Amino acid sequence: MKVQEQFNPMSDLFVAQFAKPTQFEEINLRALTPFQRALLVIDGTVTKFIETYTLEPIEIVRLGQHTQALSADHVWLEAPQGTEVVARQVILRGKYSYILYAYAVSLIVPARLPDQIRQGLEVEGGALGRILLSGQMETRREVLWYGRERLHPLPEPIQHLTDGEFLSRTYRIIAGGQPLMLINEKFPMDLDRPTFD
Repeated sequence: MKVQEQFNPMSDLFVAQFAKPTQFEEINLRALTPFQRALLVIDGTVTKFIETYTLEPIEIVRLGQHTQALSADHVWLEAPQGTEVVARQVILRGKYSYILYAYAVSLIVPARLPDQIRQGLEVEGGALGRILLSGQMETRREVLWYGRERLHPLPEPIQHLTDGEFLSRTYRIIAGGQPLMLINEKFPMDLDRPTFD
């Protein structure tokens, strides 16, 4: 009897899995729930997907956002040292349940964005996907790598919400041939099968 190869539907999706950070551990896809596998590959707005799956509104809570200069050339943003970027951290949590669905860390090149989108970044509670949609900017996502990640120490605002073990993926958003932002989304591994009555 012929032994069947283990099918990995993500093998042709994540274009830079070979370059994943060393803290990203390998994941057995078969050990993940369908919800978790969908979170890895969704290429629309994650917020809308989670709202649809859970039937709960999702709040975007900004933990921090500041402007800084790149300390070195950035390969994935295709930006030289000294480029001004916006470093942003947000969480996605259930409006009623307060369940932590995601912790996202982004680097954004504001000089490559239209004014309307730059202004949207300043609005508290603005999700990047929604900001881009409302700005009607044609973009594409390029998913780079995924893995299992343990954060230690956890940012203080989420210490009571998760044990720090995450299913992580990193992608960049590109428009006009230039990367606009690099986004790392971390989904708690203990987020199993959210269900609501």
